[in-house]
Amino acid sequence: MNKKIKKTIFISLPIAFGVFLIWYSFSKFTPSDIQSIKTSFRTANYWWVGLSILLGILSHLSRAYRWQFLLEPLGYKPRFVNSVMAVLIAYLLNLFVPRSGEFARAATIKKYENIPFEKAIGTIFAERVADVFMLFTIIGIAFFLQTELIGSYIFNSEKESSIYPKIFIFIILPIFGYLTYLYLKKSNNIMAIKIIEFIHGLIDGLKSIFTMKKKWKFLFHTLFIWIIYVLMFYVVTFALPETSNLPFAAIIVGFVVGGLSMALTNGGLGTYPVLVASALILYNIEDNPARAFGWIMWTAQTLMVVVFGSLSLILIPIYNKYQK
Repeated sequence: MNKKIKKTIFISLPIAFGVFLIWYSFSKFTPSDIQSIKTSFRTANYWWVGLSILLGILSHLSRAYRWQFLLEPLGYKPRFVNSVMAVLIAYLLNLFVPRSGEFARAATIKKYENIPFEKAIGTIFAERVADVFMLFTIIGIAFFLQTELIGSYIFNSEKESSIYPKIFIFIILPIFGYLTYLYLKKSNNIMAIKIIEFIHGLIDGLKSIFTMKKKWKFLFHTLFIWIIYVLMFYVVTFALPETSNLPFAAIIVGFVVGGLSMALTNGGLGTYPVLVASALILYNIEDNPARAFGWIMWTAQTLMVVVFGSLSLILIPIYNKYQK
């Protein structure tokens, strides 16, 4: 297959899937469903949504500051403002082309701080290792807090106290994962080799973080960023009366589902509102308020990225022009 065609499919397929999901979801709504969702949007308390956006900005500032700890040992100390705008530009471009943001971030910092692209991209991948580890940790917490709910959903069982979900999630699944790893390690299949290289890359990246000079500051900011992410989701639950009393476990499960949906389409287009709503419905939230919450949350996050990412694209050349 032609490289151009492959690239076009890679870019357009997630967007097309997201648009299809939006169309499919709305096609199932009755007129009363649409009216109910409109009412939720109209009556929502947007002060909480504003707080979520403020927290999001704080997480981006922390991410830019954390980046310094990886660049300093290489002999580079970029201006903080440039680091922040490079991060925001990366998030903006990821909305349009998956994974393009990382390369754009490295290219931006190369242009304005003269940091070699290869070294910049290496530090960004090291950051991703820490973020993947944090995501897996939160997924583990979600499974731990809601073993019965997730297990009953998987096994279609109404016995919440059943021991089988716990055995499956905490014993059988890890054993299966380890045996799969051993099998892939011995395999000569190209895909298996790539998977093992990826796993070893994550492990090596994690080890390098613990041996770096300012590891505790780096780890603090990593933890801080992910706590902020959860808080961004949590505070928006107070925007609607129907979601304002969700238990902590529901917040974690909803956050995890929303986070995973971001990998399916560009910026969670179509997938985020649908999957988050599905998670909240498990906690007896009515369908329409759950859908409204998903759309409010996704819209706020996306607007934040579009506005501040676009401003960064415009302002970064102007800022650096007057710094010379």
